[in-house]
Amino acid sequence: MISIQKATVKDIPQIQRIAKITWPIAFKDILSSKQLEYMMELMYNTDTLHSQIAGNEIIFWLAKLNDATSGFMAFEPNLQLKDRIKIHKLYINPTAQSKGIGQILLKKLEEYGRSSTFKLLTLNVNKYNHPAIKFYTKQGFNKVEDIIIPIGKGYIMDDYVFSKKIQ
Repeated sequence: MISIQKATVKDIPQIQRIAKITWPIAFKDILSSKQLEYMMELMYNTDTLHSQIAGNEIIFWLAKLNDATSGFMAFEPNLQLKDRIKIHKLYINPTAQSKGIGQILLKKLEEYGRSSTFKLLTLNVNKYNHPAIKFYTKQGFNKVEDIIIPIGKGYIMDDYVFSKKIQ
C-alpha cells in the first residue's frame, strides 16, 4: 500500500537518505562527480531543508510503500502568479520504482492544485535525463522551454521546462 504524508523537519534524514541513493544513479552519466557532490550539498544540506520545510517555502511530501519511506516530492505553490505549482523534486528509491509511486504523487498534487484553483504544474528536468523526460511525458507534461541556470562554482543546470494543465 502506498501512502503520502506531508514531511516535517523530523523527516529531513529520510529525504537526505533517498537523495543520496537516487542522485548518483539518476545523474551518473549526466553530471561529473564533483558537480553531483556540489549540488547534493547545495540542495540537501540540513539547514537548507530545515529552512524550506519549517518556513513552508517548499512543501515536501513523503511517499511510503508498506510503511517504508520510498520517495518524496517537493513543490512550491507560486504565490506571485497563483496559477501554477512548481515541482522542484521528485525522487523514488530505485527499489520502489515502477510501482506507481511517482504517478500517485503527481495525481495527489493535481488534486491539491484543483482544490486551490491552480491551473498549471511546472518543473525543470535535465535535458539528458531521458528516463525522467519519458516519465513526465507519459504523465501528460509537455516541453515548453530550454533553460540554462547557473548554480555557482561554474556549474549550470541545462534543463527543459515542462508543464501540464491541471484538469
